[in-house]
Amino acid sequence: MAEAALTKGAHHIGLTVPNLSETRAFFTETLGFAQLGEVPDYPAVFLSDGTTMITLWQAADPANAVPFDRKNVIGLHHLALRLETTEALDALHQTLSNTDGVRIEFAPEPLGGSGARHMMCFIPGGIRVEFVVPGA
Repeated sequence: MAEAALTKGAHHIGLTVPNLSETRAFFTETLGFAQLGEVPDYPAVFLSDGTTMITLWQAADPANAVPFDRKNVIGLHHLALRLETTEALDALHQTLSNTDGVRIEFAPEPLGGSGARHMMCFIPGGIRVEFVVPGA
């Protein structure tokens, strides 16, 4: 029998972004995250949806930063956030379709044969984010 995992979920997820205020606004204004704190000298902000904490760090030199490339850079492939209902996923898709700085990769669709539904987009700053409603 396998032993229980040593870890118990994510404490936070840290993302480096080219425009801290733009990406913070996306999480707070579009997704409804609360800002828990910030370190202006770093600069960084700490956000939460009540379950997951996300830390955003300002890239030191955004003009020369390497943009996200999920197929050629080791590290984050995408961030997946859970939604409770397919109605919420569909409503979010509509919102994101009209949100500046967001590019929809694909609209809500079944996730394999799992019973889940998901969509994928790139948020302000170019980070790839998946939104998932788990299957029954």
